[in-house]
Amino acid sequence: MPGRLTARRPGPTPRPARARRLRTGALAASLATVLVAALSACGGGASASAGGATLKWTSSYFPAHWDPVVSGSGAQFRELALVYASLTRTDEQGNAVPDLAESWEYNDEGDQITFHLRSGLKFSDGEPVDATAVKAAVERAQKQKNSALFGDLTSIESVEANGLDAVLHLTQVDYQIPQLLGQRVLQIASPKAAKSPTELDRNPVGAGPFVVTQLVPGTKAVLKKNPDYWDADNIHIDNVELTSAPDASTVVSGLRTGVYNFADIDPSQADAAKKAGLDVFVQPGFNASNISLNVNKAPFDNTKVVDAVRYAINRQEFVDKLTFGYGETTDQPFPEGYVAYDPESADAYPYDPAKSKKLLAEAGYESGDIKLDLVIPAEDPQAEIVQSQLAKVGITVDIKIDKNWSTPFFAKDLTFSLYGTTGRDSAVQTLTAHFGPDGPLNLSSPYEPAGFEEAVAKVRQTALDDPQYAQVLQAATRAGLASRALVFTYSQPNLIAKSKTVSDLPKNPAHIDWTGVTISSGG
Repeated sequence: MPGRLTARRPGPTPRPARARRLRTGALAASLATVLVAALSACGGGASASAGGATLKWTSSYFPAHWDPVVSGSGAQFRELALVYASLTRTDEQGNAVPDLAESWEYNDEGDQITFHLRSGLKFSDGEPVDATAVKAAVERAQKQKNSALFGDLTSIESVEANGLDAVLHLTQVDYQIPQLLGQRVLQIASPKAAKSPTELDRNPVGAGPFVVTQLVPGTKAVLKKNPDYWDADNIHIDNVELTSAPDASTVVSGLRTGVYNFADIDPSQADAAKKAGLDVFVQPGFNASNISLNVNKAPFDNTKVVDAVRYAINRQEFVDKLTFGYGETTDQPFPEGYVAYDPESADAYPYDPAKSKKLLAEAGYESGDIKLDLVIPAEDPQAEIVQSQLAKVGITVDIKIDKNWSTPFFAKDLTFSLYGTTGRDSAVQTLTAHFGPDGPLNLSSPYEPAGFEEAVAKVRQTALDDPQYAQVLQAATRAGLASRALVFTYSQPNLIAKSKTVSDLPKNPAHIDWTGVTISSGG
């Protein structure tokens, strides 16, 4: 473990060149965002804020919890981002840029990072946004019993609070921290409000662009613009009415009649939304679906059976039947073109049912010998496709619905299941979540593929602006994909249907960013 260094204090000591490059790039990206927003405000929607612009958003993933430590990094982080800000956020290239922290720097060894927070900020309850609040947020995420985030913060040994400087002492060299501590993993709540997590769940208090004025658990939240948000000048929405989406078939009609003006939709609804005169906004994402296998249980403790399943899967059928033209096949958790995507691993196990049958025979199984329960939380057409495809090679699948599926899944008690991920801003976090020995999405824990730990450590030790970063990261993806625990199938972007009165959003991968967005008259 690297030795812990003392904090670097502000002063004449020069910062490392790498840190200067990171900070300069982050500030430039932030300024670019502000400039784009300012130009947008000069257009036809500039008066929307003065007119009381209201966003009427109905969501299929309305938060079950408003304590960000409990909600974790699931899809609901997008709604919680209305209330909570983070140290960093993500730009359209997927890079970490300033949010509550205006800049940051590593020490020379890479095992300590200092975030410099903006001055004069406060939470909506009046408490200061300072390094003490950051320290409290990290420690709560690490220690609170029902935290969904503790596994994401293992690189942080301790946090030292020095006014507006939060100094993170790391357990290892890890240049992924700015990517990690964005909206998904460290949405920062008022430490005063967070002293009672149960109360915070009912009355969220953050430093984000909006403040909750009314919350009906599981049903509705009403919010107003936060005048103290650090980038309030570029938030042109005055009010938000967030509701839990009704039956999917009624969302488009609700948008058409003005009950809503913004909604996440399923690909099956996209055509109807377009015919209704709505904008269908394609939001880039890191979504990827997979078949999860437990190699600690028969029959998947036999490598040939695992490979037989790999060759039995026709990914194109998932795309054709489920994505309505918006998806694509995938055999890894990253979209093609993303820095972590490994071209060398593409199509390593092409659809080959004949080869699948041969492998099963070599493993000693005749057709019909293997009978599996595919356990899922609700009806899912993916399960029927898996059932049909495996039946063609002689494996019988019985679909079992367990509403409490998450308990045995995360306890690693299931043998066979399905999972879909929204990805992470830190590519390393995505990799360790899927392939690491403690990964929540690794049904085969504590199994991990040989060489994966070393490959991930090398990525952590490589600065994001290092010319070799992409090559090192793709090697870690390749090491992870040697795992026998997951078979990836298809991916699709996030789809949003909105009234034409709502301007386009920044295309930040997987995030919903309201910077510069306007709602014109009639919205």
